[in-house]
Amino acid sequence: MSSLVFDRRERAFALLAQLDPQAPAKVAASLDALSDDFAELVLGFAFADVVARPGIDLRTREMLTVAALMAMGNAPGQLEFHIRAALNVGVSREEIIEVLLQIAVYAGVPACMNGISAARKAFASHAERQDSQQEGRLDQD
Repeated sequence: MSSLVFDRRERAFALLAQLDPQAPAKVAASLDALSDDFAELVLGFAFADVVARPGIDLRTREMLTVAALMAMGNAPGQLEFHIRAALNVGVSREEIIEVLLQIAVYAGVPACMNGISAARKAFASHAERQDSQQEGRLDQD
């Protein structure tokens, strides 16, 4: 693997870690099992080339991603991940709910209902992680 390819892959995984610290290892294992080209090409394009651009902050990009995935209605796993990621980068539950309502107007009630389902799962998963991290910090004190 060339150093340029490795750098792009590492930049993509570094940004992915900002969204969810556990994601890079899971995603690398999943993609690399098929071909190590996927992480560099797909994630490199998405995260190193586009999401890392300075024109829009990561918090706003995650709200846009949630809205787009919700409107598409065909990527429930990615939608749930990006709702959790949005929470991890400072988007509030209330803001996610506002995105859900906005999507109901422009993409329809079924898209909103799918978003609600993903949001419930993401909110619960995010709360569990927060609780376990808090317990870990308390154990260290």
